[in-house]
Amino acid sequence: MDYRRIIPCLDVKNGRLVKGINFVQLKDVGDPAENAAVYSQAGADELVFLDITATIEKRKTLLDAVKRTVERATIPLTVGGGITDCKAIEELINMGASGVSINTAAVKNPDFVKQAANEFGSEKITVAIDTNSNPELPSGFEVMVAGGTAATGIDAVEWAKKAQGLGAGQILPTSMDADGTLAGYDIPMTRAIADAVSLPVVASGGAGTLEHLYEAITEAHADAVLVASIAHFGTFTIRQMKEYLAERNIPVSL
Repeated sequence: MDYRRIIPCLDVKNGRLVKGINFVQLKDVGDPAENAAVYSQAGADELVFLDITATIEKRKTLLDAVKRTVERATIPLTVGGGITDCKAIEELINMGASGVSINTAAVKNPDFVKQAANEFGSEKITVAIDTNSNPELPSGFEVMVAGGTAATGIDAVEWAKKAQGLGAGQILPTSMDADGTLAGYDIPMTRAIADAVSLPVVASGGAGTLEHLYEAITEAHADAVLVASIAHFGTFTIRQMKEYLAERNIPVSL
């Protein structure tokens, strides 16, 4: 895929679309299915649906909300949150999800990534990595799990390389430090991971301006950008994001 993708992120809690800052202070932003329909029409390349409290609440993804959202989306939709086994992946794919994003379960049981990639194909498996700054680790970035509530002591770059070796098809690193701040993506963290793997890397957490999208692609070497606040609150349309990038010679699908 030689064009850069714009991917709105639907963070969902109790079946409602929410947006927070640094993974907390969540605000209700509406219905995920309605938003999926709007973004599909607006020219987004893909969508990511994350049931953000599933792991902490030790439950599976809310299938009803996923089903409604898949039905309204006309573009590929990746689903994450509380996915712990291949049966859950099969259920979501049968429901119409184009792939899944696994995070905590992958860290706890790396073989799950290999098993999932073997069964469904690498292209359907995204490994999401929530990161926090930790100067004591080689890369300076630590893997966080359970919705960002638990530190692991694992180096984020090393984990990304391991996930690639296990068969992941894409890496989705989100900076907890930058999430929802509108101050820009964590460029050093994203670049460290993007440069360490040969898989597509999706920059996530912190976009506030059109320039931030450009920086994620040119400076952090991301293949795609996840957007939330700037899309949900109407700061910029998907069209404006793509035109801005296209004017700066970034290949996008217009």
